[in-house]
Amino acid sequence: MPIDPYILLLLGTVGLAALLPARGTGADIASGASTAAIAFLFFLYGARLSTREALDGLKHWRLHVTVLACTFVIFPVLGLASRGLVPVLLSEPLFQGLLFLTLVPSTIQSSIAFTSIARGNVPAAICAGSFSSLVGIVLTPLLAASLLGSTGGFSADSLIEIVLQLLVPFVAGQLLRRWIGNFVARHKKVLGLVDRGSILLVVYTAFSEGMVQGIWHQVSPARLAGLLAVEAVLLAVMLTLTWYGAKALRFDREDRIAIQFAGSKKSLASGLPMASVLFGAHASLAVLPLMLFHQMQLMVCAVIAKRRSHDKVLTEPVPAEESRIAVGTGTRSG
Repeated sequence: MPIDPYILLLLGTVGLAALLPARGTGADIASGASTAAIAFLFFLYGARLSTREALDGLKHWRLHVTVLACTFVIFPVLGLASRGLVPVLLSEPLFQGLLFLTLVPSTIQSSIAFTSIARGNVPAAICAGSFSSLVGIVLTPLLAASLLGSTGGFSADSLIEIVLQLLVPFVAGQLLRRWIGNFVARHKKVLGLVDRGSILLVVYTAFSEGMVQGIWHQVSPARLAGLLAVEAVLLAVMLTLTWYGAKALRFDREDRIAIQFAGSKKSLASGLPMASVLFGAHASLAVLPLMLFHQMQLMVCAVIAKRRSHDKVLTEPVPAEESRIAVGTGTRSG
């Protein structure tokens, strides 16, 4: 199965931070640039999100509530349950990183792509991913404050930093979207490179701080193997729950596909900047589980989406009772 080229860039950035970490004045410059990059990143997020599309998507509330429940309720519960694996499989810092992974919002781009490949409800996937990202800007820091407390370098001041570095730029992007929305849409590819470059800068800064602090002595190959095993189980559980849970809730096939892909994944693009703000010098271990989970979910979901695309879709008329139940769960993508 192919490896996401961007993951290779991320790993290369980690390697660069290990060999040439930013120190002294260089670290201050990198930290300032990273802060500015994070603010600009969320400004672009705000400028891209169509308020009209988000409001139109509210009519599919059952589907969106299901995805949000998977993302911000079931995932964190499973994350908390993994504490029982400390110290057998996970160290305390890796557990904190794994728990943070379960708190970040869902993806947008990959959820849409996999839903499209599997012939699912693409409009619902677009709205579900957008809602998750929007809710996550507020809810992820609140959940982190509640579940992580002062551990892992997290402090109450981080909430203020979140507002200033993430929420304020996002709102500014939304307010200015009327004037800059077309420009952002026309230069989507170029600004996409800015997105990725910003995240690489965040990763370099976080892992440089980790190298200076010497926290990598806490991670052994055995611990990494244990982390991978735990994440594999976590992903398998969520993929199963989203698929069969949606069936139990009487969603149709297209909606179940959107729920499975939007409800089982976590956003690297949103999670990395948030971790940098929330954890500071401890961010390197906090984002390691997220980076590994991101690649794992892409590989596994690519296989699932390909297999779903070969499913035989029933064309028989839907009974009247089931048709009424399905109303409001999403529009068909064809």
